[in-house]
Amino acid sequence: MDFCPKCGAMMLPNNDKLKCKCGFEKNLSNEKASQYSVSERISSNNNVVMQGEEIATLPTTNEICSKCGNDKAFWWLKQTRSADEAETRFLRCTKCKHTWREYD
Repeated sequence: MDFCPKCGAMMLPNNDKLKCKCGFEKNLSNEKASQYSVSERISSNNNVVMQGEEIATLPTTNEICSKCGNDKAFWWLKQTRSADEAETRFLRCTKCKHTWREYD
């Protein structure tokens, strides 16, 4: 395996030359050309997965929303006061996204 002296990328064999993606080429002698081969080509798969707020990753509970009357809400806990006090429970309506909190 040889690396390009210009950019450092791996050089791949092509006929009697080693070629780099930056354009650098290196000639090989006939005896060295037979030592280089590519056994598998892997195509690039550049898929980007976009995730928005509409993906439901929070747990749900049966709570009635004061704005729309929907009976399902996402919930999560957060420590908003000192450590010796209970956590605050936040709820968000699954339908209208109204958010409210409950204290224990």
